[in-house]
Parts: sequence; structure tokens; C-alpha cells
Amino acid sequence: MEFEAIPGVGKKTATALAELDDPERALETGDVAALSQAPGITQGRAARIARGAIRQEHGANGEFLATNRAGEIYRELLSLLQERTVTTYAERRLETFFPTSAESRVKEVRTFVEAAIEREADAEALDALEAVKPLDEPSDVRVRDRCLATTDAERYQEATEAIPELSVEVVEDARGLAELARGYSTVIAIDEAFAGVDVEGDVRVNPSALDEPVDIVPERPLAFFAANRDRLRAAIRVHRLTDLEPPCDLDALETALDRLDTDGTVAGDDELDRLSTAVDDLDAAVSTAESVANDHLRQSIREQDVTVEGADLLSLVEQGAGVDSLLSRELADEYAEAVDDAREELIGSLDLDSGEADIARRTFGDDPHFPVERNEEAISRLREELKTTRDRRATRLKRDLASELADERADAEALVRAALELDVELAVARFADDFDCTMPDFGGDEGRVAIDGGRSPLLDVPIEDVDPVDYEIGGVALLSGVNSGGKTSTLDLVAAVTILAHMGLPVPADAARVDRFEDLHYHAKTQGTLDAGAFESTVREFAGLATGGAGSLVLVDELESITEPGASAKIIAGILEALDENGATAVFVSHLAGEIRETATFDVAVDGIEAEGLVDGELQVNRSPVKDHLARSTPELIVEKLAGEHDTEFYTALLEKFE
Repeated sequence: MEFEAIPGVGKKTATALAELDDPERALETGDVAALSQAPGITQGRAARIARGAIRQEHGANGEFLATNRAGEIYRELLSLLQERTVTTYAERRLETFFPTSAESRVKEVRTFVEAAIEREADAEALDALEAVKPLDEPSDVRVRDRCLATTDAERYQEATEAIPELSVEVVEDARGLAELARGYSTVIAIDEAFAGVDVEGDVRVNPSALDEPVDIVPERPLAFFAANRDRLRAAIRVHRLTDLEPPCDLDALETALDRLDTDGTVAGDDELDRLSTAVDDLDAAVSTAESVANDHLRQSIREQDVTVEGADLLSLVEQGAGVDSLLSRELADEYAEAVDDAREELIGSLDLDSGEADIARRTFGDDPHFPVERNEEAISRLREELKTTRDRRATRLKRDLASELADERADAEALVRAALELDVELAVARFADDFDCTMPDFGGDEGRVAIDGGRSPLLDVPIEDVDPVDYEIGGVALLSGVNSGGKTSTLDLVAAVTILAHMGLPVPADAARVDRFEDLHYHAKTQGTLDAGAFESTVREFAGLATGGAGSLVLVDELESITEPGASAKIIAGILEALDENGATAVFVSHLAGEIRETATFDVAVDGIEAEGLVDGELQVNRSPVKDHLARSTPELIVEKLAGEHDTEFYTALLEKFE
């Protein structure tokens, strides 16, 4: 796919998209989450890019929404869909749904919707969805205890790009490796030339290291799963609470995640925990053991009566002996016992194994001293032994878990993607359920829209309180009716049904048939008479429709307000004549339907939203337009009511004026 051919995608964005693992799939499926992983692309921009790519794929490059009011209706409908999402992903993903005359795109979405409206989810599943987010790619993974070594500059560049988590060092020979081994715990030589070299330290020769990143830097997959642990757990929960078919063994993945800590280290291994605790607590444990020995000796000295004869004392002094010699002579057993207590305290508190215990016993020597002195060399050796054992075990556990999880990455991504897509499906399903929607019959070129039991979702009242409307349009017609009778809401309903059908979505009606239109022109009611410039601009716009509006659906609300009533009737009649000749489908709402019909040179169809009368001052209206019927006006109804209540010639004469 040529990225720069997508509308709105320049060279910089194309370069960013190329860094994704599978940008073509993401663009074709509208995967906003995957696209937003590209450098510098937000989810909002990802939605626009995906929409552009979908338009290009289906040849849907024309703008279906030809006027501001048509765009407003679309945005209101889109907002109603987005209000029913849980995740930001689904909210943005719905922005890739747009009305179009491209049948392949409409068919594609209808296939998606037909499965989506069968979905159901309870409150627990929706709650689980709230924690599902697109997966992150950790960008700060650095490993400082290992390095790669090479003698070749080209190999250096290859290694830097393949494994950026490790430092790559250039050396000349085995001596260079030995120097690196003094600064790194592990050195991995990636040149064949180093095969068989014997260097002190942990130096490994592995020419295929760049092809085995999991073994060389297990932190890479571990960091990914650690950073996304909560999101993956949420996705697992969503799959368990719904009928989604998981792409992997959920129990196995969850068990693996339980073994991973938030910092990317392996958790839940008792032996690693023991070694880590021993390293951390070593200094404190030595101090405690030392105190145990000294306390024991103090108590022994307090309780011991030591008698030294003069000749013995003189001999000890002449030999330069001090209290240690006295301890050796008089309290040797007590000292040995104190040191044994200290050793056992150290071994026990750190839970050392037999080999570690042998080293630990050297922490306190057998020669009597008071206070008891620790052997720093033995402590250092014990610390090094514990650290080495700990690090080796941690590395082995990391490699084992990383190898296991690396194979699960694709399935983990699919798991989250399915959960996020489920939110999109559920939003459509909830929209369809909340507004009693049905899938319309779509297609054909007769320019007709037929709605049975339609209820506009755009009205600011509960859907169950909306009166159902039956209305069928085709060709050019005028829609008449009393004030507040529902003419504008009927136009809104026709626009909403048409837009949703061209998006491939269900429509708010018991049944509907929508032919395919090239575009929708909806002109809202103008507030006040237009000035000369605005009037000219409006007439110019209709001139374009009159000459190139074949295949268009034109909805106009009270165009007569643009100028004086007498002139309005003539202008509207002329526009309708041109639209009729051009084969457009149009509905014009007007209070001048009678005058327009008389002025037009063809037989203009006039439909009417009929008022049934006034009851206690309230207008009673049949909201479904009656075909070929000029509806009575509100003033006529009021005069009729007065004529019925008062037997006077004045009201009768007024009523006759309406005949």
C-alpha cells in the first residue's frame, strides 16, 4: 500500500506508519490502536488516517455530506454511538464509520453490524471493558549488566539496531574481551572469530545472538508483558464474561502474568525470593549475629569468677597478652559457644543452604576476641556467592518465562484487539436496541426512501415518547403542515435514516428501504430574511444542484424565509422544476405549498402533516405525512374552532377565505 496516496498522509506520517509491524492490516481494518503506536500519531489522528485509507480502498472519495446541516446530523448520530462506548479506542474507531455511496464499503459495514447487533453484555462485562486499553510498547528497556562485543563496524551497526537494549562494544582481540568482562557480568561475543577463545569471566561466544533476542535480552518480552499486565488481565476477564472466542489458553497466559512483577522481574519463585532477601538482609543479619555473640560473652564474663595467680599474670604481661589471652585460657568454652550461636543466628536468619552456610561460618573466627570481630573477607565472599547465585537463577527464570511469553505476544495482541473491537460492536448493538433500530433494505437507483414506524433519535425526548412516522419519498415533493406539527423533525428523520443506511448501520424504524444516493444536501431553516449577498449565494448553490444533482437527495426546510413571500414562491417553484428535470429526489418543507404548486410548470406532489384539530388549546397532529394532501394551517384550525363555537357571519366569512 502506498501510504502517501492516503488522503492527509505526507512523507513524515508515511515514514512513521512504516515502522509498524503490519500497517497494511491496521489501515484496512481501521485498527486505531495499532496506528496510534506509530511515532507522533495520536488516536484521533489515527482515526482520520484509517478513514482516509478506507475511503481510498473502496473508492469512496466523494463527500456524501454536502451541506453543513447534513454534517451536523452525522455528527449527532456519531455522538449517540460514541456515548455508548466504554473505551477511548471504540470511540475513535467509530469515527472510521462514515456515510458513502460506495456499495462495497456499505456492504462491509453491514456484515460487521449484522454480527454486532447479536451481541449482548451485562454490567460486569462492561465494567471489565473499562480497564482494557491498547497495548503499550515500552521504550525505556536498558540492560546494563550485559553487552555485545564485535570486531566489525558493520556488525556493530547491525547489533545496535537488532538489540538496542544492550550496549555494543567494538574490541580488537581476546584481550579486549577480557577487559569488557571486568566491567560487565556477561559479555556476548557475536563474531565467529572468537570461537574457542578462553577468557576469564562470563564471556560467551554466540555468532547467532542477533537471531535469538529472547535468549540474549529476555527483558524485552518481559518488559512488554509487565507494562501491559493489567490490560491483559482485563482483556482475559472480558473474554471470560462474554462469548468471545479467545485466541489462546487464558489460564496459561494468566498464570504466566502472575509470575511477572511490575518491574519486569520474575515473581513467585521461592528460591529467588530467598536469595534476594539474603542479599538485602546480609549486613543487618551479620550485625545481629555479632550482637548475639557479644551478649553471650558479656553474660558469661559477668557470671564467671576468674582467678589468676601472680606468676601466671606476670608471665602473661611479659608476653604482651591482653584480655583475649585471658578469654582463651579461662573462657574458651564460653567463647566457642557464643560464636556457634552467632553462626547459627546468621545461617538461620538468612535461610542459607549448606554450601552458603559453610562460607557464613567463616564470618566469625575461632580465636577468642572481645568484642567478637567479623571477618569482612568472608562476608564479601558470602555476598558475592549469594549475588551470583541469585543473578544466575533470575536470568534463567527470565529466559524461561520470556521464551514462554514471547510466543504469546501475537495472541496477547489479538486478545486485547478482540476486547476493544467488542466494545465497538456493543456500542452499535446498544444504539440499535436503545432506538429500536432495524437493518434497512439498501440499494437501488430509483431515488426512494421509505420509512415505516420511524422515530427520530435526534429529538430531545425519550425514544418511547416519540410518535412513529411513516413516510415515503421519491421524486420532488413539497411537505406542508401546521406549525409545530413535526415537519422539521420529519426531515431530520429522513436525513438520519439516509445517513445511517449509507454508513451501513441500523436505522431507527420498524422497517426502511433506502436507495443509494450520491450525496445528501440538507438546508436548514434560515433565521430571518437574507441580505442580497447571502441570497445570491444561496441561489447559486441551488443552481449547481439543478444542473448536477442527479443522484442527490435534497432536503430543504422553509426556503421561503430567504426573501419576500411572493418572490420565494416563484424561486422555489423554479428550483423544484430544475430538480425534477435533473432526476433528483427532493423534499421542500414550506408554508407556501399552495402558491408554489400554482406557480410551478409541472404537477408538484404535495404531502401534508395533517392537524386533526385543537383539543383544550393543544394541537392534535397525525405525525405521518399524508400523500398528495395540502395540510391545513394552524390559523385555519383556530378560525374553524371559533366558527363552530360562535354562530356569527364574521367567523364563517373568515373560514370561507381558506377554501
